[in-house]
This record gives sequence, structure tokens and C-alpha cells, in this order.
Amino acid sequence: MATNVEHQSLSSFVKIGGENEEAQHPLLQPPTPTTPTPETYSLLSCVFAFVFPALGGLLYGYDIGATSSATISISSPTFSATSWYHLSSVQVGLISSGSLYGALIGSALAFTVADFLGRRKELIVAAIVYFVGALLTALSPNYLLLVFGRFIFGIGIGLAMNAAPMYIAETAPSHIRGQLISLKEFFIVIGMVIGYSIGSILVNVLAGWRYMYGASFPLAIVMVIGMWWLPASPRWLLLCAIQGKGNPQDLREYAICCMCRLRGQASSDTAPQQVDEILAELSVAGELDNVSTAELFKGKYLKALIIGCGLVLFQQITGQPSVLYYAASILQNAGFSAAADATRVSILLGLFKLITTGIAVLIVDKLGRRPLLLGGVSGMVISLLLLGAYYTFLGDAPAVAVIGLLLYVGCYQLSFGPIGWLMISEIFPLRMRGRGLSVAVLINFGANALVTFAFSPLKDLIGAGAIFFMFGGVAVLSLVFIFYIIPETKGLTLEEIEAKLL
Repeated sequence: MATNVEHQSLSSFVKIGGENEEAQHPLLQPPTPTTPTPETYSLLSCVFAFVFPALGGLLYGYDIGATSSATISISSPTFSATSWYHLSSVQVGLISSGSLYGALIGSALAFTVADFLGRRKELIVAAIVYFVGALLTALSPNYLLLVFGRFIFGIGIGLAMNAAPMYIAETAPSHIRGQLISLKEFFIVIGMVIGYSIGSILVNVLAGWRYMYGASFPLAIVMVIGMWWLPASPRWLLLCAIQGKGNPQDLREYAICCMCRLRGQASSDTAPQQVDEILAELSVAGELDNVSTAELFKGKYLKALIIGCGLVLFQQITGQPSVLYYAASILQNAGFSAAADATRVSILLGLFKLITTGIAVLIVDKLGRRPLLLGGVSGMVISLLLLGAYYTFLGDAPAVAVIGLLLYVGCYQLSFGPIGWLMISEIFPLRMRGRGLSVAVLINFGANALVTFAFSPLKDLIGAGAIFFMFGGVAVLSLVFIFYIIPETKGLTLEEIEAKLL
């Protein structure tokens, strides 16, 4: 509940006219609610507010899936349809990782533009960059332009993976926010499965790689149109209001209008009260003070940074980019005929990831974040020990490796996969949400690149078994981190989560 002093702090922060002139505007005196206003909404309206931002994740997943087959097609003397198909392993690696390096740049750019552009406009820019990158890649006449196109596409990934979870988190009703943000991970996996499937169909088609990458065009266009149609995040508009970026009352009225559009006609009576409650809760959380970037490393902002960045760091350094590297050989050793074809193995694993991610989506707002993280990561520890044992002294028991592989994939998709993105989207306070989330996304992609790069040299140095045991030890450390550091955010508004960090 906001006090008169807290209302006064809002009034003293937002200035109209001279620097020392205190505004006397209705926005600066929001009513103090006695009980929270129920979040009424139309499910259809919430679906639209989710689907178009989530297309950014689907395009990211599609790129992962399609590239696994595209690199085979590009390097094929028969199906490449180019004169420069004879590529070295380094050149193929640059094609595969080009979007990852672009994503690092996109995440760094998001640090400076996220709060300036707003979530909606950042997603529009991301979709346009997706389109340009896909166009350059699919139509590239030479290798250099192909790699450049992959890099540009990756910048779109970095921007989209920064803005999409923010937009969804800030516009979704509190009690289904976890499901919707986790569903974004579901869209990433759907994109992977689609990419694997289209890749397996086109891998033996002349210039098939151009069609694989070109398939991103229509989705990018739909994302641009959809985000252009959707309204701005009401919370971002209120942030602009308390920062004095425009007329506060106009921004409040616009935030109410956007809230009605995002929640549907059912929210028309409660939207003004919900907007005023957000303003009051921001006052309680201390979000009305002027904050510099240096403040990101102090107080509640530092707590949020440790939680968000620690979670995505452990998400990657527990081996997620590397375990699937062995998927084809594990299944082949176990005698599965589909393992002879890497693209079919990828489809099977993608479908399994889809099922387990769907389970996480259904239960994340019922069980909570911490139980899924603790249970899922515990399963990952067991799976990594099984894989380490197989490659160390159980080489004649491939069933152990298959169980370890499937257990790892399933437990990861129940825990780190969806909840990592969920937590970083809701843990950062509003004033630092754009900058904080961009740092977390940058660490996510950076750790992914590091683990992917270091895997092969480490395998040659210490062996696959030792690597999996090492990942298992890191997973144990991540359990300690989750138990002592990660808070439960189930059912709380973003402002209530922010208040818990004080």
C-alpha cells in the first residue's frame, strides 16, 4: 500500500516546466488501493500479445535447426549449386556460429537501446533485422556475404531475445505470466523442430540451403506486422512518465488504453485501477529515484543481476550446448536405425524437447519456479554422471548413455530451458529491466559460445567422460546457487517481485 509520503516522492520526481518546479498533476497523486484490483482479461487478447513477440524466439530456434542441414547442403559438390562449396572446417564453423556472434552484438546494442526504444519498437527493429539477415544469407553470391548475412541475422536474435521476454512479462496477467514466458521457450523448440524438418527435406535439393534460410522471410514479415499492430507496454509508458519523457497524464491515459487493448474488453473497467496500482507499487519499490547505469551494481539491482546472470550462466556451463553434440553417436551405438541420419535424430530429440517443454509450461505457475529448477537440475546431475560413466567405464552398455541423454534433455527442458528466460524477464526492476536483461542475454550467448568452442579441445585433452563428470560437478554447484539465491516469484506482480529485492 502506497503512503502519502510515497505519493509525494513520485510528485517530487516528475517535473513539468522548470527544474525545481513541482508538478501538480493527477497522475502524480494516484489513489491508494485498499485491496489489489483483480486482473480481468480476455484470453484471446493475451494470446496476440504473446504470439507476435514469441515469433522472435521461433525464428531463433528455426535458425538453429535449419543451419544443421544448411551446412551440409552448402558443402555438397552435388547440391550446393555454388562454385565455392569446397569449404574448410573453419569456414563451415563460421557459418554455424555466425548468428551466435551477431547475437552477442545484438545483446550489447540492446543495453543502450532497450529503454530508449521501448520493448515494442525493439521487437519491430529485431524483425526487420531478421528479414534483412535472412535475405542476405539466402541470396548471397559468395561466401563472405553469406557469413555477413548470418551475422546480421544474429543481431536480430540478440535484440529479439532481449525484448520478447520483457514485453511478454510486462503485458501478461500475473498468474499466467510464467506459462506465457515459458511458452516462448516452447516456441524456440518448435522453431528447432521446424528447422530440422525442413532441413531434412531440402538437404538433397539443389541449392536447398537457400530455401532453408529463405523460409525465415515470411515469419519475419508477420512479426513486423504483428508488433506494429500491438500496443506499447503499459509499464514502459509509466516508466517514461516518471522519467518526465512526455506529458505524464497523457502517458497514463495511453497506458490505460494499451492495457485495455492487451487485456481485452473485459479489462475496460479495471484498467485505470491497475495502472494506478502499478504506479503505487513502483513508489513502494523505490523506482522513482533517478538511477544511473552504475546503480546496476548496487543494492537491489545487484541482487537481480546476480540472480539473472547466475541463472543463465549455469544454464550454459552445465553442458547444454555440448551434450547434444554426442546425441547421434549415442543413439547409433544403441542400435537405433534413425541414428544413421543425423537430421532424423535431431527431429526425434526436438520432438522430445517439445513434449517436456510443454509439460513445464503447464505446471510452472502451479508448482513454481524453484521446485522445477531444483528437481530438474537434480535430474541433470544424475544424467551427466550416467554419461560420464558410459564414456569412462561402461562403454559396453549404450542403454546407459541413451537414458542419460534423454534424462538430460527432459530435465533441462523442465528447468533451465524455460525458467532461465522466465526469471531474467521478471527479476529485474523496471528502471533497469532493459539494461539488466541485455546483460543477462549477453552472458547467455557468451557462455554458449565459450562452452561450444571449448568442448572439442577439452575432449581431446581430458576425454569425454571427464567432461561430463565436470559438467555434473558444475550442476551440483548450480543446485546450491538455486537453493540459496533464487527466490520464488510464482503469482507475484512484477512490482511485488521488485519489492522482495529490497
